[in-house]
Amino acid sequence: MASTETSAAESATGSGVGAVKDSGDLAGLEAGLDALDTVQTKRTPFRRTFVEKIFPPIVAVALVLVVWQVLVWAEVTDSYKLPAPSAVWDEVQEAWLEGTLLEYIWTSVSRGLLGFLMALVIGTPLGLLVARVKFVRAAIGPILSGLQSLPSVAWVPPAVLWLGLNDSMMYAVILLGAVPSIANGLVSGVDQVPPLFLRAGRTMGATGLRGTWHVVIPAALPGYLAGLKQGWAFSWRSLMAAEIIASSPDLGVGLGQLLENGRTANSMPMVFLAILLILIVGIAIDLLIFSPLERWVLRSRGLLVKS
Repeated sequence: MASTETSAAESATGSGVGAVKDSGDLAGLEAGLDALDTVQTKRTPFRRTFVEKIFPPIVAVALVLVVWQVLVWAEVTDSYKLPAPSAVWDEVQEAWLEGTLLEYIWTSVSRGLLGFLMALVIGTPLGLLVARVKFVRAAIGPILSGLQSLPSVAWVPPAVLWLGLNDSMMYAVILLGAVPSIANGLVSGVDQVPPLFLRAGRTMGATGLRGTWHVVIPAALPGYLAGLKQGWAFSWRSLMAAEIIASSPDLGVGLGQLLENGRTANSMPMVFLAILLILIVGIAIDLLIFSPLERWVLRSRGLLVKS
């Protein structure tokens, strides 16, 4: 009898412990879900931002400059082949004092951005058409992939012959380089949309253009954004190739033409200046446009907590 009572007591105790444990697990789960739903509104301290985001690039740039200067001091090659950082800086100052530095940058950036926007307008509906219509995909899908792998510089000679030395030629080269990348990026994003999303959209009446706008494009946004980044890279490289090869007083002097002028004048400081400006513009576009878009996409999907 005593044994039976003991067993009952132990069973009751075990049930109580199990209930407490289950309750604790449930509370922990709820706390975790609440933490995921909670949006941090406290502003990140500047010291933390500086240490995590600003200081590492500064260290990297300083290290490159130190190695560069050491190579110059060691005279690993002739000075006209590897100028000192100070010589490149003198070239920057000279261009700034002459008022041409910003003109070089704006000439190329304005062309690149306008050409990219044109490619966006053309590549987006083309990508949707290829992704959603089987006949169109079978007909021009391989062509888009082939065009994407074709070097952008290959389009410069025919574009010059077709359109002449003018801005239209520049934009044609940009479009031929960027449109396939944007279209293929969107096709890849649409292919990765779960079929359940499409069925749910049709169930709620989102069919045709409405389904494309409210279901397909939002679901395909990560792949589409990757295509946009690649499209910008192709736009920028296509433009630099066109500016290097095609020169005319009517076209002005962009960064690619500045690079070619440095080669023609056998001025390595000017060549290095053009390379650095091209690199800086590429980094700036990524940080100012595409990085915020990526953070917004990640945050909208709960993959990044707003800080």
